Amino acid sequence: MTDFLWVYTTLSKKADAIEISKELVKERLIACSNILENMTSIYEWKGEVCEENEVSLIMKTTKEKIQNLEEKIIELHPYECPAILRIPIEGGHKDFLSWIKDQVSN
Repeated sequence: MTDFLWVYTTLSKKADAIEISKELVKERLIACSNILENMTSIYEWKGEVCEENEVSLIMKTTKEKIQNLEEKIIELHPYECPAILRIPIEGGHKDFLSWIKDQVSN
C-alpha cells in the first residue's frame, strides 16, 4: 500500500485553483498541484442538467496529510459540494516521491 496520493477536484475558475493551490502549498498540505484548463463538465445538480467550463486541480500529498487537506479544501472551495477524490499513487520515481514527503513534512 502506498503512502502517496493524488487528490483531484474541479473549480470554475483558474484563479481559484491557483489561489487554493498556493495556500495548500504554504500550509504544507500538498507538495504541488497541476491545473488543467478548458474542461467541459456535464452533470446533474438539483434536478437540472448542467454544462460548465471548469479546470481540474490535481494535487500530490501523503496519506498522513489527507484529512487536514480535505478539510482545508472544503473550507477554501467555492462549490457547495466540491468533488474531492483520493487516487492512490502505486509507484513512481523514488526521488520524486521522497520530494513529496519532504515538502509536506512539518
